[in-house]
Amino acid sequence: MSIAIEEAKLASRRLEVPVGAVLVRASTGEVLASHHNTVDEEDDPTAHAELKCIRDGAKRLGGWRYLAETTLYVTLEPCPMCAGAVLNARLGEVVWGAPNPLIGGDGSWLPIMGDGGGADVAEADVDEPEDAVRSCSIPGGGGPVRPHAFKPTLVVRRRVLEEECAALMRSFFRERRDASKAAREVARAEAEDADPPRTSS
Repeated sequence: MSIAIEEAKLASRRLEVPVGAVLVRASTGEVLASHHNTVDEEDDPTAHAELKCIRDGAKRLGGWRYLAETTLYVTLEPCPMCAGAVLNARLGEVVWGAPNPLIGGDGSWLPIMGDGGGADVAEADVDEPEDAVRSCSIPGGGGPVRPHAFKPTLVVRRRVLEEECAALMRSFFRERRDASKAAREVARAEAEDADPPRTSS
């Protein structure tokens, strides 16, 4: 997850939403791919860190069917697009950091990957919230009505290094709001200078 966080920081420096992901071979911990979001840079709404890792990991392993032996680490709860890709690629495990209340695909908005363990899960519900392990096949909790047909045993670990991951998101969007406010104030001042108030003679 520390590598994913560094990728997220790189995204932030490039003015991309700070999400980083790393795909590793579960048996050895070998890093197969690491990426950050490049949606604006590539002008591609699918250029999410998770999808890029899945694509590169499949190439590195010699085919997507080998992805069952991998674990994906990502700093933010995957969106529905990435959650769907995780399931259809049949990854073995996903570990994410901060909940994504706006469009999280693991229960914060839609419970695609598991049993609804996103932003709605209270810390009191689990003994160790930063290392809570849930399975897509566990019933209840507001998740899918049945296990995913392709990957019924997806393991999801949630809220790992949550605060560090969440702090990156908060800082990024705070800076964007501040920059936008400053730009509006400059534009307002320039407009006032260009059109001084008229005085009667």
